[in-house]
Amino acid sequence: MRSPCPPPPERSAELRQRFAEEARSGRPDLSALCLLLAAQADGTLDEAGMDAAQMELDRLAGQLPYRPGGPRAWASALCELLGEWYGFHGSAADYQRLESSLLHDVLIRRRGLPILLSVVWIEVARRAGAPVYGVALPGHFVVGFGEAREQVLADPFDGGRVLTGADAELLVAGATGAPLDPGMLVPADPLDVVRRILNNIGAWATARPERSDVGLWAVELALLLPSHPARLRYERARLLVRRGEFVEGAVEMEAYADLVEVVDPALAERVRGEASEARSLLN
Repeated sequence: MRSPCPPPPERSAELRQRFAEEARSGRPDLSALCLLLAAQADGTLDEAGMDAAQMELDRLAGQLPYRPGGPRAWASALCELLGEWYGFHGSAADYQRLESSLLHDVLIRRRGLPILLSVVWIEVARRAGAPVYGVALPGHFVVGFGEAREQVLADPFDGGRVLTGADAELLVAGATGAPLDPGMLVPADPLDVVRRILNNIGAWATARPERSDVGLWAVELALLLPSHPARLRYERARLLVRRGEFVEGAVEMEAYADLVEVVDPALAERVRGEASEARSLLN
């Protein structure tokens, strides 16, 4: 199975600039960010392809009934259209494919990870006027409709099946071994959704050392988001060293060490040692 290859450097730089601008806009567009991310992964995704994906979301939204009712009616309508009629769902095999994290590919194959299928549900429902949002349950992203007192959850990975409270508790318990906390049911911010997608892509790449290129651009896109953990700089540095870019990796490690020295001197010392080892690999 061959995974997508990134675009040329000039195209990649343009996509990253647009990604950063969209992420830092007043109201970042989830579908636009997901498609810019996908174009960074798949060099064959051009402007026409991104436009086609947006039009497909519009087309699907146009097939939903007009204001079907409350949150449960919306959830049922999405399940019937996307899950039953069009066959969007996921399987264990989808976790092995980079394409399962790329919105344009998910729209074509109608297969993907829970979070990307949830993006499809969110974007189609939003266009139709539904009170919809993502819900970042630990280990399994789902979709929510309505406000807290009448919230209805649906699982796009399972074809949009409407979840009972017990179903949600089982999903959380299976992922964490802990009970469901009400704080887990709050709407996910679009940037948090994108951040989680990039984390998934990074995890996919970590399991495949030969695809450190994918891990590197995933970290670099995450660094373009308005807020990000400082540790991402260390992760980028380690990936650079792994790819043979020893000097740049060492410089990044030393910058990270300077950043954390005040709060964790032992960590800073260890990272500087790694930087020194990276530099020694040039000899």
